[in-house]
Amino acid sequence: MKPAYSITLDCETDFDGWRKAARALALTEVQPLDVTWRVRGTTPEPFEPSASPLEPPHGAFSVSAKFVELAQAAILHRDGERFALLYRLLWRLRGDHDLLNVATDPDVARVSAMAKAVHRDTQRMQASVRFREIGREHKSHFVAWFEPEHHIVELAAPFFARRFADMPWSILTPDVCAHWDGHAVSITRGIDTSEAPTENRLEETWRRYYASVLDPARLKANALQTGISRKYPRNPQGSSIKPLTESAEGLPGAMIANAATEPPMRRKQAADDIEILREEAADCRACPLWKNATQTVFGEGPQAAEIMLVGEQPGDKEDLAGKPFVGPAGQLLDRALKEAGIDRSKVYVTNAVKHFKFVPRGKIRLHQKPNTPEIKACRQWYERERAAINPALVVAMGATAAQSVFGKITPIGKNRGHAINLDDGTRALVTVHPSYLLRVPDADAKAREYQRFVGDLKIAAALLRKSARAA
Repeated sequence: MKPAYSITLDCETDFDGWRKAARALALTEVQPLDVTWRVRGTTPEPFEPSASPLEPPHGAFSVSAKFVELAQAAILHRDGERFALLYRLLWRLRGDHDLLNVATDPDVARVSAMAKAVHRDTQRMQASVRFREIGREHKSHFVAWFEPEHHIVELAAPFFARRFADMPWSILTPDVCAHWDGHAVSITRGIDTSEAPTENRLEETWRRYYASVLDPARLKANALQTGISRKYPRNPQGSSIKPLTESAEGLPGAMIANAATEPPMRRKQAADDIEILREEAADCRACPLWKNATQTVFGEGPQAAEIMLVGEQPGDKEDLAGKPFVGPAGQLLDRALKEAGIDRSKVYVTNAVKHFKFVPRGKIRLHQKPNTPEIKACRQWYERERAAINPALVVAMGATAAQSVFGKITPIGKNRGHAINLDDGTRALVTVHPSYLLRVPDADAKAREYQRFVGDLKIAAALLRKSARAA
């Protein structure tokens, strides 16, 4: 027996279309097994219309914000069954509002895993994309090639628009291509994988793609909006087409040969990665802290470090020196690492926030705790550092560091003393920041807290030894 309803969505990321159809189906009491889901242009259209036309729904029902957030991410997964799976979960949630709390439920577990995979792929894209300049001076354009595992390009594009707001760029992928003209993100058709650029073909691919899609003489305004997911809340509207076409004029004549974008996740010439990141971070304007700070204080240490220590933010001494942990807290950290049996020269040390936040009091600059927007704005650098270093263990020192490492507020008290797995399997530890130990007024309490801090670092050393034996 054929399903009674056939739903055709506009595109692979049509969350709004899925939500509208799912709501109507549920209110009409249509069982999940009675529905087939298609994406326009990717599967053959049915020869016959739906046996039971979908009537306009009457009534209403609500689901938790947690499900909506989960569905918005999972729908970007490449699993062809995601639309049906999400509708089945929605159907079941109407009768069991606490279902999402049952992590062992097969549907809940599968959707959660899909959402996590989408978030990991988004982070991979943010950490791996490398732009190469094509053209020179005012006619230059920056181009990158990336192959996503899932439909994340439109979700990730705003990150690059914020990070590289002052340069025109294009990210070419097999699914869709994202373009930034300094005003808005626009989405165009993707590039077939058979035409994927090698290290010597990025400019050639860009020339051909530009001529067929972005050439103003051939450009159709609505073509640039094809595939734009106007529904996903974090995706900016691709409404400003004209500035993109204007900035593209004259570009082909100015193109010159250049190296291709490095394929994603390739660790070739990895020794240069941190230096490249350090140079990029020197001009970071993602939050207002750069205005008063002396300079960006980036991480420091060997590229192949097994341990990545993440502090909170640079202090006064670090701000002036441009190096992390060189002040009193750094000296205390050096002593504690030595007592724990960890060689500081083999550790990569960085901060969650790269600029010194302070309040001036005469000639003194008093440290201020970074707020959540500042931590989030700077988290891109931690993520890209971690991707380049690929440490076996991350140690978050202090509440700000823990919030950056775990992506949410993470209390130190109940989380320290044991390893916690991050989404990609990397292990992490939580402990206090060395500056906290300097502020403990009572001498006996200070000694106890210091030994506890050393104990946390000894746990880190033991985890590495255990990992080495297992390998």
